[in-house]
Amino acid sequence: MNDFFVWLGLDGWRSVLAALAMPPVPLLAMVLAGAGLMARRRALAWLLVLAGVAGIWLSCTSFAAGLLRQWMLPAVPALTSAQVDALKRAPRTAVVVLGGGRKLLAAEYASADLRPMSLDRLRYGVWLGRVTSLPVMYSGGVGHAAEPGPSEAEIAARVAERDFGRPLRWQEADSRDTRENALRSVALLEAQGIERIVLVTHGYHMPRALDNFARAAAKARQRIEIVAAPMGLEPRGPVNLGYFLPSREGYAELRLTLHEWIGRLVGA
Repeated sequence: MNDFFVWLGLDGWRSVLAALAMPPVPLLAMVLAGAGLMARRRALAWLLVLAGVAGIWLSCTSFAAGLLRQWMLPAVPALTSAQVDALKRAPRTAVVVLGGGRKLLAAEYASADLRPMSLDRLRYGVWLGRVTSLPVMYSGGVGHAAEPGPSEAEIAARVAERDFGRPLRWQEADSRDTRENALRSVALLEAQGIERIVLVTHGYHMPRALDNFARAAAKARQRIEIVAAPMGLEPRGPVNLGYFLPSREGYAELRLTLHEWIGRLVGA
């Protein structure tokens, strides 16, 4: 599907198209369609308006976000203590941290920096590298249609050494999405004789990441095992009234879920 976008000349428009496919845009379109039909087909018009308004409300709730995540994204458990201990004795193994965004200027540092999502992934990847003595790689370039500047991997290398005191072994700085993360990371590590990749990213992103890394590993000349190391997993608490009320967290979670589902669908 990625190649299809390139063939159509829409490669740089993917972020725009994805944004238009996400709430609240389709739901607002439904409300406007209902308003346009109000004079001619009143019953259908009210159905569209009420469905659109209800959809906008639900799209901002943790309840709807949780249901969608359970339905659309298979859960991947975190590494157990026993699995982390086993990695200490694993030969030809590397930790790969996937990028999650950058900002070109952090005024407090007077330089480019990682976004909080990327920083969380890097922190966990560096921790895994420290406790297992495995080498760590960061994969992330400049995203589609993003402003030019230092790649995520360049920024991550500086942050890892400056803030965590753990230099990265490798940087993959040319990928623009998860598919390219996988293809370029597997190719680089295969050339280094790596046979097992411990993949670090957020739990919601892990299903898409595993899909792409499995496809990339299948194309490798040697067998490469992919070990999922999701982070940022938050157990669900008891359902209460707040789950049905609009919230910033609910809206963000639902959009992330839909973003990942669309990304898996198009193979990005």
